[in-house]
Amino acid sequence: MKPSIRRPTLADVAKLAGVSLGSASRALSVPKEVKPATLERVNRAVAQLGYIRDGAAAALASRRTRTVGAVYPTLNNPIFAHSTHSMQQTLWEMGYQLLIASHEYHDDDEAAVLRATVERGVDGIIMVGTDHSDEVFALLHQRALPYVLTWSVDDSHYPHCVGISNYDASYDLARCVLARGHTRIGVCGGPIARNERARGRRNGVLAALREHGLSVPPEWIIEQPFSFEGGRQAIRDYWALPERPTVIFFGTDLLAMGALHECRRLGIAVPGELSIVGFDGIDETEMMQPELTTVSIPAQEIGRRAARHIVDLIEKREPPPAGPLAHVVLERGSLGPPPARPRRARRA
Repeated sequence: MKPSIRRPTLADVAKLAGVSLGSASRALSVPKEVKPATLERVNRAVAQLGYIRDGAAAALASRRTRTVGAVYPTLNNPIFAHSTHSMQQTLWEMGYQLLIASHEYHDDDEAAVLRATVERGVDGIIMVGTDHSDEVFALLHQRALPYVLTWSVDDSHYPHCVGISNYDASYDLARCVLARGHTRIGVCGGPIARNERARGRRNGVLAALREHGLSVPPEWIIEQPFSFEGGRQAIRDYWALPERPTVIFFGTDLLAMGALHECRRLGIAVPGELSIVGFDGIDETEMMQPELTTVSIPAQEIGRRAARHIVDLIEKREPPPAGPLAHVVLERGSLGPPPARPRRARRA
């Protein structure tokens, strides 16, 4: 029978590093609160001894796991990757880890995904959007879990929202399009049921058009999945109609990029024959031909602020007020004037 191998303890780390037990503990839990020289000695001792903290024991002792759960609608959109990266880095600097889950836009699965995340042991939750089922909010309240809602401040009076106004952003984008002279306008986004972001983006466009006495024919308002293929299919749908718009608003850059690809395949000149605009401002939009007109969302700042906000709630501090973050309209080559002799728009 092999003799058991003694695992190194925190006391061993402290002794080897030449620091107190409390300093060693702080260096591993909240590294920003210790001197750099102390942190270096502790990290060197941890590496030398192969020390790994017993997270379960620490959680039992403190009733905290120092883990934050984040539930996303998908992990297949680069805009969310930028946010989670800054969120993870910020939480790490504050002594927390990030646990990520996704329901892939299957709204009926969100409560089950959230429950599974909570069961792993988290101190707080970050979610995307303000529109969630009663079951989701009931679970959070039953567990008395602090939570932050991100990406949107629309359709909610909850004080802990970190994001933009999707309505205002799409309204501003629509005004740029109208300034180019377009009156025949299509709108393609994701399903608006239980998605205030999709509703806000659609409604902001429609509000700007109403101010100019314009409306959108019902057949020019299309819902597609938030994907490249959704954008490709939208172009096929529009081009099957007897009358077509001269510009299409897409609810995400992924949809718009798929639409640009399909236009190239079908020989539709952008922006000569059709203008295309997106929403999100992901880096890849600058690599398209032509470059995509879009709205830039401060994804990294959303991640950073959400991380700080949830830690404040977990540690019983009052977070700073969280108003809407700024968005920027990026007017690029995919938006041009309408083609010569545009057909008459439908009036409101």
